[in-house]
Amino acid sequence: MSKHAVVFGATSGIGKELSKLLVADGYKVLITGRRLEKLEALKAENPQQYIIKQHDVTDIESSDILFKEIIDTLKTIDLVVYSSGVGGPNYNLDWQIEYNTIATNVLGATKIFGLAYNFFKDQGYGHLVGISSIAGVRGNRHVPCYFASKSFMNSYLESLWMKAKRTKNANISVTDIVPGFVETKMATGTTFWKAPLDRATKQIYDAIKSKKKKAYITRRWRFVAILVRIMPAKIVMKYL
Repeated sequence: MSKHAVVFGATSGIGKELSKLLVADGYKVLITGRRLEKLEALKAENPQQYIIKQHDVTDIESSDILFKEIIDTLKTIDLVVYSSGVGGPNYNLDWQIEYNTIATNVLGATKIFGLAYNFFKDQGYGHLVGISSIAGVRGNRHVPCYFASKSFMNSYLESLWMKAKRTKNANISVTDIVPGFVETKMATGTTFWKAPLDRATKQIYDAIKSKKKKAYITRRWRFVAILVRIMPAKIVMKYL
């Protein structure tokens, strides 16, 4: 019997490439995202292994309806990956930019995390994965809401991991994927240690299969995270 995965934010970047790896590994993958044409293009690569559900994670009320549809379609779910994310410079603290970031990275993520966790609890097993970011380690004067939203995700996923360890009668795994710079539309401009998307996604999938609590992608970013955490704010702000 094939395993079932759900990938939120499968229209591009990490979510799209991870969906391909899951299908190659025998999963039947339900892919979601706002852009239907992108989902259809991905499904066309392997029509038997993909199921499409167009969805905007910022439409919080519709997430309940979507999750019921997913359960009705798949019956069982082995893996849920939340790869949706937005963010960019906001030098003037424009509220709409901040709100859009919060709506996707905080509200949308929290809703899906809760729906997935409670389903896994009832089902008796499951693996929840969130794609956060190295940005969650400290603040940033140019992209305040994005960095803060990823910090929220880091903390929330760790909280769910703790909860899973104390949840009786259910084997639930929670993984926080923490990418550094990866060659996606999110990583604009000249950056150091920017990993090719295929390499980064392979490391992500390896971490998922190992059911790691937290995985830095690529692995060298673990050392950056440690260094940035202990740096005085006056030094950090020169680079962030």
